[in-house]
Amino acid sequence: MSDIPFFGLVPSEVGLGLRREMLSSVLEQQNTDIDFFEVAPENWLPYGGSYQKKFRQLTERYPFICHGLSLSLGSPEPLDLGFIRQIKAFLKEHQIKLYSEHLSYCSAGGHLYDLLPIPFTEDAAAYVADRIRIVQDILEQPLVIENVSYYAAPGQELTELEFTNAVLELADCKLLLDVNNIYVNSVNHGYDALAFLKGLPTQRIAYGHVAGHYREHDQLLIDTHGADVADPVWALLAEAYRHHGLFPTLLERDFNIPDLQQLQAELEHIRSLHSVSAIKRRA
Repeated sequence: MSDIPFFGLVPSEVGLGLRREMLSSVLEQQNTDIDFFEVAPENWLPYGGSYQKKFRQLTERYPFICHGLSLSLGSPEPLDLGFIRQIKAFLKEHQIKLYSEHLSYCSAGGHLYDLLPIPFTEDAAAYVADRIRIVQDILEQPLVIENVSYYAAPGQELTELEFTNAVLELADCKLLLDVNNIYVNSVNHGYDALAFLKGLPTQRIAYGHVAGHYREHDQLLIDTHGADVADPVWALLAEAYRHHGLFPTLLERDFNIPDLQQLQAELEHIRSLHSVSAIKRRA
């Protein structure tokens, strides 16, 4: 990938998923090694007062992107147009140019409070792509789609890779490449993580995620975002840079959150992989 900024980010940048518990410690740091932050807009839309004031202080200091939880792109229910317009106003208020969502759904007769797998079929790919285009038209900006972790594949007719690529092509949208999700799925569903990684379209990658997971046993990993990034995920991220080139990469941590110093150590590891990959590509 080139060094041309995409949605205001450049490939060498490293970001952190911001949680409310981190607000004070991040604000207290005059200088951090964090290039950008990511938030779920659903976690900030309801808040005013001190939370909103602190959030505004950070959006004035750092670039921000959004990673949504509730669009429910694969749901049989109609899109929540009122919610999409709320998101649009939030993005405009904070001058956020990049908004991503999960390739999943979370509603059917009510909100399900989980990210559920869309059937891997050609019909479902076309259905989801249509809904992505509707969201983009309302937002008047692109929607970036994340490959997700899943634990069952109901009604499967296509492979996960075939389905993901079909949605990207039909919707003509960008990809949020979640490396941890690839690794978790490869263990749980018995496929080659590197082959999956290499099968994704380089030109569609907007940015990447890494996170920790929980090992229930050798054939079942749970995507928790509650632990340090595992060595096999770091290795797969290095392979992603080797094959696709550098892309902005963000660390997710949702609970068991350590202090900012420890989080920045993981961010520094991403930077070291960036540096090694850049040197190898120039050689």
